Amino acid sequence: MSNRKIRVLGIAPYDGIKILMQNVAQKRNDITLDVYVGDLREGVKIAKANLSNDYDIIISRGGTAELLRQATTIPVIEIVLTVYDILRAIKLSEVYSLKYAIVGFSSITKEAHLLCDLLQYNIDIFTIQAEEELCHLLSDLKEKGYRMVLGDMVTNTTAKRMNMNAMLITSGIESVENAFNQAVMLNRSFQKIRSKSQLFSKIIFGFSSFTVIFNEKNELWFSSLPANIVDTLVPYLRQEVKNLLLNSIYSTFKNIQDYLYSIEGKVLNYEDNNYYAFYIERTKTPIMNGKYGIVFMDRKDIETEFYEHTFNFIEENSNLLSTIENFSQLKQPIILIGEPGTQKFQAARYIYLKGTQNAHPFISIDFGQISEKSWGFLTNHYNSPFNDNGNTLYLKDINKLSEQGWKKLLSIIIDTNLAKRNRIIISCTVTPNEVLISLNEFINKLSCPNIYLPPLRERLNDLPVLSSLYLNKLNLELAKQIIGFTPEAYELLKNFHWPYNYSQYQRVLYELVAITNSPYISQESVASILAQESKISRSENMLTFSNSEKFLSDSVEFNYDRTLAEITIDVIKHTLSKCNGNQSAAAKKLGISRSTLWRYLNKIS
Repeated sequence: MSNRKIRVLGIAPYDGIKILMQNVAQKRNDITLDVYVGDLREGVKIAKANLSNDYDIIISRGGTAELLRQATTIPVIEIVLTVYDILRAIKLSEVYSLKYAIVGFSSITKEAHLLCDLLQYNIDIFTIQAEEELCHLLSDLKEKGYRMVLGDMVTNTTAKRMNMNAMLITSGIESVENAFNQAVMLNRSFQKIRSKSQLFSKIIFGFSSFTVIFNEKNELWFSSLPANIVDTLVPYLRQEVKNLLLNSIYSTFKNIQDYLYSIEGKVLNYEDNNYYAFYIERTKTPIMNGKYGIVFMDRKDIETEFYEHTFNFIEENSNLLSTIENFSQLKQPIILIGEPGTQKFQAARYIYLKGTQNAHPFISIDFGQISEKSWGFLTNHYNSPFNDNGNTLYLKDINKLSEQGWKKLLSIIIDTNLAKRNRIIISCTVTPNEVLISLNEFINKLSCPNIYLPPLRERLNDLPVLSSLYLNKLNLELAKQIIGFTPEAYELLKNFHWPYNYSQYQRVLYELVAITNSPYISQESVASILAQESKISRSENMLTFSNSEKFLSDSVEFNYDRTLAEITIDVIKHTLSKCNGNQSAAAKKLGISRSTLWRYLNKIS
């Protein structure tokens, strides 16, 4: 094995360190690297699924590395956190004005104590001995007023699930390089002893696309499945072993997302032991899910999307968080109202997770993407989500429906008792000074509470915290080490109008991090990106004004501390006045029928 490259399996707890490992490996001629993202037990699952690929060394970090040592006989090298890694995280958190602490195992806190002593930083540091201690410690810190923690991946993930802010202490390139050097030295002291067995010959000859094998204890012994479907398909196959025992050879099918899996099973005997092999072919199938605006998700999908969302302002708004939690226990439909980019989908996910029906599917129906085919499926097909019970239906952007469309949807909800059979969450995207008759109809006819999601310009004081948290995530994702903005650059961000709110702010920060190679984002970079954003906003606003009758060209000042019904009456009065009392002209300008206008005029009188 003198000139053979060392085969390294990398188990990275987050994407950023995966990129660093790949960059370091590309510069070396003595190793080959395969690296996957997985933390703690998930990382162990990935490693076990790849043990058949003849690796010499495993490289990982923190608690994941320790679990891997217990789960495999392959040598494990740990990427050790250094004082430089901890210092970078502390510098990034300096803009955070609320109470925070460093939490983790001794491998982190020992270096943190040393660093804080040397630099005279007054930061609270807490050490845990086992993962099981973490939830109790974080609960105690939360009660004592701590709002954010710095730590490793398990601390980061656990804190977020407890509605605390968290920053991950990332490893620098020097730590990764040191781990690879150790791997090379350690491998030289081992003599590789691994032979090809008769069992693997049988596996190769029976191979179609993927192979999964269990031993007599029903433990996963080998898998060539892609990592993204291991958690879904392996538990299903483990349950099918009992059917394989009854038949020795059998076949079945399984639909997962947009694919059909054709599965053939066989019992293989090797050295007086039975092994249960599954050979799997994958083909594309025309599944409705994800197409035409209709998406089916379960609780795990929603949890992943909510807690791993790159930009979650809801957790920073305690009043909004409390309102959503209270409303999530109600049985009535809930309407989410806000401007474009105000995270209405994120609010819907939180309502679902906190509600009583989160063990059932979450079905998103996006009326901005609905085609005639999917509308027909919803309203006429026996398998439509509208015909099922016990689910959460997220009716996204009802403002995109035509007058005929929203009237039909409202009729379906009322006539079929849809809201009594399912949990309904409705979102409506509005712009400043825009009043939608359809929204008022839904609120009144369904007697549902509504939640207003504020635009970014009403939450400018949150920008330092939001920016710092998101920069931390982007550093992981893009393998950067950006600390923050120059004061001039931050002022430009603060003074921008942000017509598309948090979604736009998230996209702009992503672009800024992507083009920045220094510790701080410069005023010049921010000015360039925002100038382009202003051009896009102006062109889109001109198009909207020229094609939409929903806007009032000479809008009147409104007091928004009233109900939507009261505001609507003001709009109708104002429009009638501009049309000199002509009801037909006023109805046309408002985009409603004359009979609908007549009903509103009766309410006024």
